[in-house]
Amino acid sequence: MNETMETGIAEATRLTRMGQLLDATALIQRTLGGAQNPSSTITAPTADEPVDISFRVLDAGPHTSTSMSGIAVLPYKAERTSAELIDTAMASRKTPYSRARSKIGATWANEPAESRLRVARNEIWAGGQFTEGSYTNKAGTRAYKLYVPKGYHGQALPLVVMLHGCTQNPDDFAAGTRMNVLAEREQFLVVYPAQTTSSNKSKCWKWFNATDQQRERGEPSIIAGITRKILSTYHCNARRVYVAGMSAGGAMAVIMGVSYSDLYTAIGVHSGLPYGAALDLPSALAAMKHGAGIPAGRQDSRLSTAGIRARVVPTIVFHGDRDATVHPRNGDHVLAQLAALGGGTNLHKTVKRVQVTNRHGYTHTIYHDAAGDRLMERWLVHGAGHAWSGGSPHGSFTDPKGPDASQEMVRFFLHSRAAGSW
Repeated sequence: MNETMETGIAEATRLTRMGQLLDATALIQRTLGGAQNPSSTITAPTADEPVDISFRVLDAGPHTSTSMSGIAVLPYKAERTSAELIDTAMASRKTPYSRARSKIGATWANEPAESRLRVARNEIWAGGQFTEGSYTNKAGTRAYKLYVPKGYHGQALPLVVMLHGCTQNPDDFAAGTRMNVLAEREQFLVVYPAQTTSSNKSKCWKWFNATDQQRERGEPSIIAGITRKILSTYHCNARRVYVAGMSAGGAMAVIMGVSYSDLYTAIGVHSGLPYGAALDLPSALAAMKHGAGIPAGRQDSRLSTAGIRARVVPTIVFHGDRDATVHPRNGDHVLAQLAALGGGTNLHKTVKRVQVTNRHGYTHTIYHDAAGDRLMERWLVHGAGHAWSGGSPHGSFTDPKGPDASQEMVRFFLHSRAAGSW
């Protein structure tokens, strides 16, 4: 953090303690306005036209008192912590579909999660077993839910690890993504680690903490521990283990894929951010607002210190081009970063733009290596906000009008280079 930013944040903290919240917010906005260093951004693989989306609030939600250049800010107490401010920004956004739901189903948008999940029973319990478990190591304890398809009889099946977004839980995420339905159809196991409110009040995975970005430390060690526990308990194919997530969970999925490239075969990132996108409050908010360009020297030194094996980790990215919570530019930066880590910056690409009547159109970009293998995909969903594309309305933060992110991720995981056939 430079001297100007340190001074700005310190003064904003003082104004907050005095109760001058609007002045504090305006000061943070001015401070972050100069936070970007153009020379520090990495060159992202793009489609024929660069992503340069105007950043605006689609729906501030009923609890938002003001906004900070597109990031929702709730009224907060003087003792509010940096982490809580980040949580608010990621968790308080209502998706565009929330309003459509309320028109379709009367008070459906305001229904308690329990009511939505009862309706979504067939999407959560899709014929197999949905069991609870927990894992503990020196970094802490996390519960998880595991879906085992009815057709499992001890054969080696793939495993998909799903990391929910802020305010969500395994049942909600399973309902919204319909991943259990796909697990039953395609025959794979899927596990949903659960973040705790004691670790984070909004149940966000702490992608913005330096400790939680390192191999065998913090939350990554717990998620990896859950993965290994499932692998040791069930007969899974250790070469076909995948991790995916939404929002804060998407950012953590990148951390897991990068830090444990020997454990996870491929990554699915929905509305997430690149590895090391933030180490503190200013950099987290700046990354969410503008897109996080990580200086190559900083990421290389941290990754080499962690002993991470360099390879191009097959990755599929989904992002809405009207995401007012995590800027869609972050999706490009995820792909650029992961390609650079494995020396795959000279990938060839094909681009297809699709318009769909009464649904969101999208731009689908496929990145191939010299041998023609499909290594990465980017789905930019036009008109979509911060929501799981093609998800069920029975879950939170979903937009059923988009292409089916769950189906495309599973197809990418199981039927491409990401299937672990190399």
